[in-house]
Amino acid sequence: MASSLTKDSASSGEKTFFGHPRGLATLFMTEMWERFSYYGMRALLPLYLIAPGGLDMNPATATAIYSVYLSLVYLLAMPGGWFGDRVWGPRKTVAIAGGVIMAGHLVLALPWEGTFFAGLGLVAIGSGLLKSNISTMVGHLYDGPDDPRRDGGFTIFYMGINMGAFAAPLVIGTVGENVNWHLGFALAAVGMGLGVLQFLIGTRHLNERSLIVPKPLSKDERASTLRKSMIWLGIAAVFYIGTVVTGVYTLNWLLVPITIAGLVIPVMVLTRIKRDKELSEAEQSKMSGYIWFFVAAAIFWMIYDQGGSTLAIFAESSADNSVFGWDFPVSWYQSVNPVLIMALAPVFAAVWLALNRRGKEPSTIVKFSSGLVLVGVSFFVFLMPLTIAGDGHKAAAMWMVAIYFIQTVAELTLSPVGLSVTTKMAPAKYASQMMGVWFLAVTAGDCTTGLLSLAGVGLNGTGVVALEATLAVGAGIAIFMYRNKVKKLMGDVH
Repeated sequence: MASSLTKDSASSGEKTFFGHPRGLATLFMTEMWERFSYYGMRALLPLYLIAPGGLDMNPATATAIYSVYLSLVYLLAMPGGWFGDRVWGPRKTVAIAGGVIMAGHLVLALPWEGTFFAGLGLVAIGSGLLKSNISTMVGHLYDGPDDPRRDGGFTIFYMGINMGAFAAPLVIGTVGENVNWHLGFALAAVGMGLGVLQFLIGTRHLNERSLIVPKPLSKDERASTLRKSMIWLGIAAVFYIGTVVTGVYTLNWLLVPITIAGLVIPVMVLTRIKRDKELSEAEQSKMSGYIWFFVAAAIFWMIYDQGGSTLAIFAESSADNSVFGWDFPVSWYQSVNPVLIMALAPVFAAVWLALNRRGKEPSTIVKFSSGLVLVGVSFFVFLMPLTIAGDGHKAAAMWMVAIYFIQTVAELTLSPVGLSVTTKMAPAKYASQMMGVWFLAVTAGDCTTGLLSLAGVGLNGTGVVALEATLAVGAGIAIFMYRNKVKKLMGDVH
């Protein structure tokens, strides 16, 4: 990336990164390597769980573990943001988070089942710590929300996410599937290690605000938080040690409580905000409208995130993973989405802008409902390869690519809109917390998938796939039909 650094003649000769503050290069590379490690491990995870040379689990258990893991990453983004705001500050939190993620990947690289789940836990904790705080530091590089370079800076930053996500399955997936699973996990650790190293070297280019703890805990708050944390940790330790000692422990003792918590916590958070008597009538109305979007988003992510579990497990056993006679690793399917995002995101941005100039840009509600309908359509398409496999044939790889393509278009229609509407509809009192609330929609969707898997529901069955597809399309149509009611609840948000 050094070659992309140019002299900015308008700013006293200081080096810039594509015309942006030099610190953006540091954060861009940190996020790229973190996503490289995360998506590489994620591409391997369900395949390793079902492989005879891996943990040799049944597909339902593998899907449940995968879904619970994803839900934890997004669930822990809220306490991760809290640590940055109250304990360590964003810069220190990101540095520690990178070390925790790297340690997690190294533990995953150990060839023992007992350490595997500890490694997953470390990666989830580190990802949660990093997720909120690195975006905060990108914002620190600019002169407030009105800086004309700000949106462009975040666009470049998100390109780093997709570059890492695209390369990871091609490199880590190939090594993991074709050479050794644990070597693949070790490569993920190397990627994160490179990210941490260049972050530490490049911290001098970051804004000094990233060192500040915005709202540090008082001495009493710190003591109270530590005491409560130790009490809950002690309760959990006693409970699980008891299940092991009495011989009743199974993996479900760990997975079921997490999935239930992932469904209960979002409800509790939304209820707490909705019942806050300090909110104005307009803010209360907006929160009522936001709940529509939240529930719809949970349905969307429930289906979308199965691209790495249900679809990948199907492709492993029932797809012809070859192009023109050349076989490729199943994990490579996970590179389809990021490369399509990089290709299509500018197109979507240009189309929305052109329609806006003509006064014909679809409303937030229409975009959101379209994303839901499209993700449902992707699972209706999934019924085709399922039927082909049911007849004893291998489904062509292009069926899988078509599903991922439709889901990517759905994501570009819904996800950016969801982020935008979350910030616009957030009550002033909860402005900094609402992004974490949006992430809870992902948690709720993934936990629903996990709970279905734990209940023995075969997510690769045509009946279940058709039901999920119908649910998404129905939710999209419902939002569209009730758009006037939702629009009224949204107030001045358009």
